[in-house]
Order: sequence, then C-alpha cells, then structure tokens
Amino acid sequence: MSADRKGKTERADSKGTLEVMLEPDPIITCIDCGGRAHLLTLPRVDEEDIDAAIWQPGDIVAYRCEECLDRWDIVLADDDETGTD
Repeated sequence: MSADRKGKTERADSKGTLEVMLEPDPIITCIDCGGRAHLLTLPRVDEEDIDAAIWQPGDIVAYRCEECLDRWDIVLADDDETGTD
C-alpha cells in the first residue's frame, strides 16, 4: 500500500487489481485560527479485508482544532470532480 500527496492510497485487491482509495488528511489547518485540526472520524471497515479502511466520495469527516476547539465537518470529494457546472 502506498500513499500519494492528494490523500489517495493505492493497494492491490485480492485479484491483484490496483485500486485507488480516498483517504482524508489526518491533520488540516483550522480555517478560523490557523491551528491544527485533527481528524475525528473513523473509516468504515471492509468486512472482507479487515486491514483495509474505506473512505468514499461523499463521506463526511469531522475535524477538531486543538487551539480554538472549533469543529469542522467536511464532505470528501473525488479529485475527478471539478466543482464547475
């Protein structure tokens, strides 16, 4: 398993097919105070592969800032989505 800088992880499934998995950053910068906000949400677990954590586009992840204690709920987006109509 390898991770790239865009929050995606590559792994080979049981058939040897390479799949790209979305993975949120464990720490982000707080928008309000500039402090460090830590990931609170745990990934769902693939019942067929207990070691694999699964994140999907559209999942909501929560972060808490260690300085101002603000909570941020962020929707994970697929990098292929451009955000334009």
